Amino acid sequence: MSRADLIKPSATMRISERAKQLKNEGKDVVDMGLGEPDFNTPEHIINEACKAMKEGKTNYAPAQGIPELREAIAEKLREENDIPASPENVIVTAGAKYAIYEAMQVLINPGDEVVLLEPAWVSYEACILLAGGKPVFVKHSQDFRSADIEEFITRKTKMIVVNSPNNPIGVVYPFQFLKKVADLAVDHDLYILSDEVYEKIIFDGEHVSIASFDGLFDRTITVNAFSKSYAMTGWRLGYAVAEKSIIDRMRKIQSHSISSPTTFVQYAGIAALKGSQEFVRKMVEEFRRRRDFIVEGLEELGFEFAPPEGAFYIFMNTGMDGDEFSEKFLEKYHVAVTPGSSFGRNYAEWVRLSYATSLDRIREMLRRLESFMREESKVLT
Repeated sequence: MSRADLIKPSATMRISERAKQLKNEGKDVVDMGLGEPDFNTPEHIINEACKAMKEGKTNYAPAQGIPELREAIAEKLREENDIPASPENVIVTAGAKYAIYEAMQVLINPGDEVVLLEPAWVSYEACILLAGGKPVFVKHSQDFRSADIEEFITRKTKMIVVNSPNNPIGVVYPFQFLKKVADLAVDHDLYILSDEVYEKIIFDGEHVSIASFDGLFDRTITVNAFSKSYAMTGWRLGYAVAEKSIIDRMRKIQSHSISSPTTFVQYAGIAALKGSQEFVRKMVEEFRRRRDFIVEGLEELGFEFAPPEGAFYIFMNTGMDGDEFSEKFLEKYHVAVTPGSSFGRNYAEWVRLSYATSLDRIREMLRRLESFMREESKVLT
């Protein structure tokens, strides 16, 4: 069996592709499946990419990323995240997903166990398996703000993966839980991979970077990207920060695979970090409005869901098989959501809704959801 046979296609991409197919057939589809901001990239970022191209910045870039961007990222990490990073601690990657893939390839050996908080973003498991590791799923507590990780640590455990704000559940982990993860990593000599892609999209709580804790920088790989904060999903620009020996090994993988991220896109990344952050503030406020609206609607319909404190997701209990719910909701009512089984084995009745769409579309989704549940109740009776 090849390594590719160990992993499944991305469920979020599969749902999105089916939704697009229905749209092409003329159906009025409400797509709440794919996690992608429905905003255009800010104009000053686009202009910087165009300027870089016109200036001839279209050749190969250094494998680790252009120095100017790595310096800007390191400065951002020091000032905003209290992470003691320098440019040598930063590698620029083709999106956060590739940073995660590289980190797993560098640190995980065959048989190593990696703790995932379930439900977990779909690509963590795939990256672990491709590295020859074993994912160990730990179910969240009932309020989704903690987990009994300590009960699942063995002599084979190598890493704990933390994602805050969390995809798919939308929780912003409290300081006490992150401190618990940090203490476990120190006590058992483990690495932590901290996925902080949604760090700027927070409505309740406060973002804390684990690498800012005393003594945690050398055992933490912090991953981030420009995709969610600056509506740059298609630009494929992310980064990782870690101690130098880890970054050096990640650079080896990058140099033999993609060589480097697109050169002129990296100059756009500098503009994103150095330019006005007003776009981010306005986008987050709009996501907050949508969050409040969908929460009120789901509460009126009587649904249970995880606390949506950040990102732009609602993780909802449907009360029925989540795969069946997702298929019926898409095929009969033309609403795309992602089944919970994509994110964890213990959440078969749950689905993820992305509210990265307009209030009008959310309102229409709620109307169709009410009709769908009314129809299902008739079938059951």
